[in-house]
Amino acid sequence: MILAEFRSTLAGDDPPDLAPVLRALWWAGKGDWEKAHAIVMKENGADAAWVHAHLHRVEGDLDNAGYWYRRAAKPVATGPLDAERDAIAAALLAHPT
Repeated sequence: MILAEFRSTLAGDDPPDLAPVLRALWWAGKGDWEKAHAIVMKENGADAAWVHAHLHRVEGDLDNAGYWYRRAAKPVATGPLDAERDAIAAALLAHPT
């Protein structure tokens, strides 16, 4: 799957069969922060930490986001939230776990 396909699935009611971190991003794209956060909280590793950081940035909890960016070994994002979500999704889709 490529980013354009991932984005097109947001028109549906249910996420496609993807890795949990991508499902979390899918729910974030649908505006359901709670579902996205519940999924990513159960996951480990740098990819999950990156998505977790993004979610806390969406929430407005920048201190918590900073913690998760450090865990992910990623720089703190400062650009538009949608652009960050797309960048994370593209990176994860390019290298599925």
